[in-house]
Amino acid sequence: MNLPLLIASGIRITTPILLAAMGGVFNQQVGLMNIGLEGLMLLSAFSAAVVGFRTQNIILGIFSAILTGIIFALLHVFFVIKLKANLIIVGIALDLLAVGLSGYFLQIIFGVKGIFSSPRIPRLSPLIRIGIMSEFDILVYMSWFFVLLTAIILYKTRYGLRMRACGENLEAAFSLGIKVDFYRYTSYIISGILCGLAGSYLVFTLQIFSKNITAGRGFIAFASVLFGSANPLLTSVACLIFGFAESLQIRFQSFVELPPQIIQMLPYLAVVIALALKNLRSEGV
Repeated sequence: MNLPLLIASGIRITTPILLAAMGGVFNQQVGLMNIGLEGLMLLSAFSAAVVGFRTQNIILGIFSAILTGIIFALLHVFFVIKLKANLIIVGIALDLLAVGLSGYFLQIIFGVKGIFSSPRIPRLSPLIRIGIMSEFDILVYMSWFFVLLTAIILYKTRYGLRMRACGENLEAAFSLGIKVDFYRYTSYIISGILCGLAGSYLVFTLQIFSKNITAGRGFIAFASVLFGSANPLLTSVACLIFGFAESLQIRFQSFVELPPQIIQMLPYLAVVIALALKNLRSEGV
């Protein structure tokens, strides 16, 4: 097994999970769980694929994905805050809506079912062509920049302090005159932006779109947020664990004589184990 390639693969696989997870961190810090990260990523990925294919312009594709992420993230939080809908149900509904909409319009726009691939979809290029660094494009570096930026915003700014106050004690935040809904809405705007980047990363590195292109990465991002207690640094570590678990299962398939289904479940097994350890830790076991 080539260790540098394994490391590069693990970091690449971690990138969309990490981007979505940082969005989930903002939601969690304001007191709202965003189980709709998967749906936001999928819808953003589809938007990136359509615009990227039509214009052959990565920048326009990424902006389209970000705009799509923001629109559906705001729709999500609107149902929760204004219409008093159940947070979990709305999140699951968004995930199911994403699968249905992307599958339907995939057939309408591209005339195919399931998967669309074309060299006309632009591809992200590496910034540095030295060693394993040649495996990384700008969104890989940006994902780790956002970890640092998230930590600074949450713990070093007035905005972050008030956002965390909303999540820790809603009544106290109201009594202090904090505009709770403003922080809730802006947390979802941030989440939509980051899920837009995550979705566009998948499309512009693979040059394809499929109904399963996210492959549960949004749910893994959500699990990472829970495992990391919505702390940006701990959450990023959880994302790395899950990313490398997926990288390992890809490598294992080439030289381990086991049914592929057993090997493919490694990343999800890592999620279950991580959440179990999280629960044991919180219970003081």
